Amino acid sequence: MAYQKIQTIVGALATIILSLLCTQTHSDELAYTGDIPVFEETASKAGIEHYYEGPWEYFVGGGVAAFDCNGDFKPDLFFAGGTNPASLYVNQSATGGKLDFNKKDDYVSAVQTAVTGAYPLDIDNDGFMDLAILRVGKNRLLRGNGDCTFDHAYEPFRLETDSSWTTAFSANFDPSTAQPSLVFGNYVDRIAPGSPWGTCDDHDFYQPSPKDGNTGDNARLYAEPLKLSPGYCSLSMLFTDWNRSGRPSLRVTNDRQYHRGGEEQLWHFDSGAQPRLYTQNEGWQKVVIWGMGIASADLNADGFPEFALTSMGDTKLQQLELDAFEENGWPKYRDIGYENGATAHRPYTGTDLKPSTGWHAEFDDINNDGLLDLFITKGNVEQMPDFASNDPDNLLLGKHGGGFHEAGLEAGLALPTRGRGGAVVDLNNDGALDLVVVNRGSNVSLFRNKGALYNNRTRISGNWLQIKLHQHGINRNAIGAKISVKSGNSTRIRTLQVGGGHASGESGFVHVGLGVAERASIRVLWPDGQWSAAYRAFANNFLIIERNSTEPKYWYPE
Repeated sequence: MAYQKIQTIVGALATIILSLLCTQTHSDELAYTGDIPVFEETASKAGIEHYYEGPWEYFVGGGVAAFDCNGDFKPDLFFAGGTNPASLYVNQSATGGKLDFNKKDDYVSAVQTAVTGAYPLDIDNDGFMDLAILRVGKNRLLRGNGDCTFDHAYEPFRLETDSSWTTAFSANFDPSTAQPSLVFGNYVDRIAPGSPWGTCDDHDFYQPSPKDGNTGDNARLYAEPLKLSPGYCSLSMLFTDWNRSGRPSLRVTNDRQYHRGGEEQLWHFDSGAQPRLYTQNEGWQKVVIWGMGIASADLNADGFPEFALTSMGDTKLQQLELDAFEENGWPKYRDIGYENGATAHRPYTGTDLKPSTGWHAEFDDINNDGLLDLFITKGNVEQMPDFASNDPDNLLLGKHGGGFHEAGLEAGLALPTRGRGGAVVDLNNDGALDLVVVNRGSNVSLFRNKGALYNNRTRISGNWLQIKLHQHGINRNAIGAKISVKSGNSTRIRTLQVGGGHASGESGFVHVGLGVAERASIRVLWPDGQWSAAYRAFANNFLIIERNSTEPKYWYPE
C-alpha cells in the first residue's frame, strides 16, 4: 500500500509539473497580445513587373528607392535590376485604396543597367529629389527635375568614379559644405588577383567643396574621392550620431570580413581631419559576422540608437553599454538580440531548420501600437546548401513588455522568394505602412497593409502621425534631425538618415505610431543642434514642419 501511495503521489506530482510546463508554454505563445497586421501581396495587380537578375556579381544588391519624384506626396519606386534595366514606377494609388503604379520608361535618357541599389536625397538643394545609383561599374548621380524625369549629373556634380562593384551607400550634410558628403561602399575588387576570394575593395568618400552660398544650378563640384581603407566587402553603411556628439560617425557592416582579419567597423569623421577607424584602445570590440544590412533606431528613447545587423545566421541587436560610454566615451556594445527574441536565425515556418540569410532590415511601427517593429528581408544567396532554401521575410512586432514577437506567418509574408532590398513605406497614404521587397529571380513583392483582423474584417489599428521636415537653403530635408513625439508617458524618437538597409533608401514622411493616443507633442532637434518649439498635433494626420514656424501645416491627401 505504501508503494502504491508513493506511485500515486509521484504520478500526481508529474501531472502537476507537466501541467505547469504546458501552461508556461501556452503562456509564452500568448505573450503577444497586440494587433497583427494582415498583408496582401499585390505587385502584379498594382502594375509592377520587375525582376532583379544576373550572374554572381548580382547575388548581392537588389535595392529599391522609395521617394516622391513629382511633388504629389505619394512614394514612387525605383528598382535596381542587375542585368535587367532599372525601372521607375510612378504611384497612382488612391488614398486608402488599392495600390496602383505606372511604369515610366522615359525617366532618363539612357537605360540604367548593372544597377545594384539606389538612395534618394536632394544633393543640390533645389527641392527635387536626386538619386545616388550603385552599380557594378561606374556609379552615377541622377539629378531630379521634379516631374519624375532625371538628368545625368556629370555636371554640375562631376562625380568621378571608377569601375568598382558598389553595394552600400550613406550620405551626411556637414555644416561647412553646401552639398552632402557621400560614401560609396564597395564589395569585391573584381580586377585583383585571385578574385573573388579574399579581395575586398576600399570605399570611396566624396567630400564637397566648402559652401559659398550657391545652391541649385551653381552647386559646387565634388573633389576627387578619398579611399577608406581597409574595406571588408561592405553590404551596408550608415552615418550615425551614436554618441550624441552632433558629428556622425560611419557604421559599416561587412560580408567578407572572415578573410584577412576583417571585422565590423566604425569610422571617425571629425571636422577637418582624415577619417579613421575606432580601435580597441577606444573601446571598439571586434565583431566578425557575415554582415548584410544595418537598421538603426532608439528603441528605449534614451537618446542612443540601437543597431540591428543582419547576417548569414542570427541577427545581432546591439545596445550601447552606458557605463563604458559615460566613463570613457567608448563605443562598446552588447548583443541583446537573444534576450529580446530578435535573432531571426532560422525560418519561422516549414521544415527547413538551416540558418537564415538576412538582408535588408528596417525599424518602424508597422501596426501603429506605439512600439517599434523590425522587418527583415530573407533569401538564400543562390543555392548555398548550408543555409535555408525556403527562408521567408520576418516581421518582428514589438511587445509592450519588451522584446519582439515573430508574426510573419500570421501577417501573410511567408512566400518562397529570395528577398534582397526593401522598404517600409505608406504607399496609399492611409496611415498603415506597406512593405516592398526586391526578390532575386522573381517579381517584386508589394505587401499592402490592410490593418488588423477584427470580426472577420480588417481595419487600421492604432493612431499615427506622419511628419515631414523642411528648412530653407542647404539640407532642405533636414538630414540628421531628430523628431521627438510625446503622448502620455511615452516618447518616440525618429532620426532622419540616408543609408543603412541593404542597397535601399527612402525619403518622405516619417511615420510614428501612437497606439491609443489621440494627440501628441512634437519637438524637432534640427541638424545644427537647435531645438524647435513644441508643436501640438491631433493623431491620424500628415504634418509638414517648416523650420522656425509657430505651427505645423496639416496636409490632407485627396
